[in-house]
Amino acid sequence: MGSLAAEDRSEIAFFDLETTVPTRPGQGFAILEFGAILVCPRKLTELRNYSTLVRPADLSLISPLSERCNGITPDAVSSAPTFADIADTVYDLLHGRIWAGHNIIRFDCVRLRDAFAAINQPPPEPKGTIDSLVLLTQKFGRRAGNMKMATLATYFGLGQQTHRSLDDVRMNLEVLKYCATVLFLESSLPDIFTENSWVSPNATTRSRSNGKSPSEGGLLNINKDTVFNMLELKDRLNGESIQTDVAMDEKLLQDLPDTSSASSVNQASSSSTAVLELDEISIPAIDASLVPSFLGSQRIELHHNGFSFQLHCTGLKVRFGISTKFVDSAGRPRLNFVVDASPSLCDVLDACDRVAQKLSSDSGSSSDWRPVVIRKEGFFNYPTIRLHIPTAVFENVALYATEIYQRETSGTVQRLLFSKFDAAELGSMFMPGTFVDAFFSLDLYDYQQSAGIKLVAKKLIIHSK
Repeated sequence: MGSLAAEDRSEIAFFDLETTVPTRPGQGFAILEFGAILVCPRKLTELRNYSTLVRPADLSLISPLSERCNGITPDAVSSAPTFADIADTVYDLLHGRIWAGHNIIRFDCVRLRDAFAAINQPPPEPKGTIDSLVLLTQKFGRRAGNMKMATLATYFGLGQQTHRSLDDVRMNLEVLKYCATVLFLESSLPDIFTENSWVSPNATTRSRSNGKSPSEGGLLNINKDTVFNMLELKDRLNGESIQTDVAMDEKLLQDLPDTSSASSVNQASSSSTAVLELDEISIPAIDASLVPSFLGSQRIELHHNGFSFQLHCTGLKVRFGISTKFVDSAGRPRLNFVVDASPSLCDVLDACDRVAQKLSSDSGSSSDWRPVVIRKEGFFNYPTIRLHIPTAVFENVALYATEIYQRETSGTVQRLLFSKFDAAELGSMFMPGTFVDAFFSLDLYDYQQSAGIKLVAKKLIIHSK
C-alpha cells in the first residue's frame, strides 16, 4: 500500500498482529503477520486493506505451541519479508490515524513499538486508540461470557476465529457493529426487551424430570434449527446484574483479560491467555504480577512466559464428589469437588503458590495463605486439589457457569445443558472414582484474612464408566 494523502487520516485503522509465543524466560515476541483495514468512520465500510506474513530473524522461535496458536509455520514465513522490509508501509498506514483492535493496548501496540525499536526507527503514533476489549467490557458487559474475540464471534454466530490478522480485524469490526446494534435497540426500548436464552445447536439438555440417565433417554436433543441471531441475544444483562458464587474480591479476578472459555484453543499471541498442558509448563517461567482491575483496584495475575494461562488436565480422578457445605447469600450451594493431583500437577501448583504468595506478601497483605494443593496429615502421599464450579445468576435464575460435557465410551463428546440448578443431580455425575478432563483457571483471592489460589473450572468433560 502506497502513501496516502494527509486528508485521508480520518480513516480508522483496525489492525492485528500474530506473533510467536515465548517458551522460555526472557524470550521476546517475534511478529509473524501484520494485517490492517482502513475503515470509514461515518459508514463503517472497509476502504483499503493490507496484510503480509513476516519472517522473524530466527525461525526457531516458531515453536509447536506458537504454531498451534495461529497455524503459522516456519515454512510459511521462510520467504516472507522481514519487519524492516515492511516498516515504512506499516508506518504510513498507521501514523496519525485512529487505531482500533482487540486488546491492542496491552499486546499489539507494545509488540509494534518493540519491533520498530529493534530496527532503530521511530514508531507510528495514533491520533487516538479504540481497544474493543476495554470498550466492550465497559459498554456491553460480560453477557457473552469472557470478552475474547472468538467468544464474541460465537455469540453472534459470525463463525470461528482464524487467528490470522486480516480475518481477525474484519471479525473485530463485525462484532463491534453487532454489539452497537444490540445496545442501540436496548436503549430505544429498555423496558420492553427481555432476556432470551440461547443454546448451541449441538448441545444437549439434561433434566431429572423424567428420572432417566443419558443412556436411558434423559438427554433431549435441541432443535437443529436453533441458530444464533441478534434478536435472540437482546438480553438486558450488564456487568452489575450478573452475580457469581464467589466473593467480591474474587469477582475482581474475572477482570481483563479474562481467562478464556475453556473450550477455546490456545490464543496466547492474540488474546494474552494460553491454555496449557502440564508438559508445556516450565516452572522457572511462572511468575506473578499486579494488574489493574476495571473496578479501580489491583489484583494478582499468574503468568507463564508473560501470558496469563489456564491449565488443561486429563484423567483427573474424583476423590470426593460435589460438596454443598457452603452457601451464597441467596442460600444456593457453592459447588466444588476434590480430585487427586499427580506429582507434575503438584509441582506446577506449588510453584504458582510460591510466586503468588510472595507477591501478595510484598504487596502488604497480612492474610493467611492457603496452599492450593491439599495435603492432609497422614495422607501426604495422596495430595488433592479442589475444583470450583461457579454459578451465574441471571435475574434470579441460577445457571452453572462451567461448560459441562460427557464423553461416551465410543469417544463421542456431548455438551450437557441443565434445565435447572440442582446440586443433587450434578452430584450424581461426579461420584468418587469418576474420571474427568478439566480446563481451569488459577484465580487469586484475598478475602477475610484468607488468601490463596482458587481453581475455577471453565470446562469439564466427564468420562462415562
